[in-house]
Amino acid sequence: MTEKEKLRIDKYLWAIRLFKTRSLATEACKAGRVKLNGQNLKPSSIVKVGEVYQVSKGIEKKIIEVVELLYNRVEAKIAVTKYKDLTPEEETHAFKSVFHAPSLKRDRGTGRPTKKDRRETDDLIDGMFEE
Repeated sequence: MTEKEKLRIDKYLWAIRLFKTRSLATEACKAGRVKLNGQNLKPSSIVKVGEVYQVSKGIEKKIIEVVELLYNRVEAKIAVTKYKDLTPEEETHAFKSVFHAPSLKRDRGTGRPTKKDRRETDDLIDGMFEE
């Protein structure tokens, strides 16, 4: 492979707009949220056409197949043509947010939350994004 044909997974995920910044894509790889055949990938792993990756981003989990390599970030209309989204409908973010989102409202007149209440709320919110 020539130097131009090699493409890192973190750069590819950033270029197809799954992550807002390349450093976020790199952190996701290091944290084990990007997998190929069930194995965690390093940010420097080389992307190949036809491979299927599992990417976890917050509560959202995506399964993508590489259709074409993309070396630079482009507009969203072009970026979505470079991969195929194989995520089942039940696992999409819209599906989860409608049916599984807990209500974080406090009753009117209960006053300010105590430190204990605030910690419980923070733990609940953190738990939502760690699935």
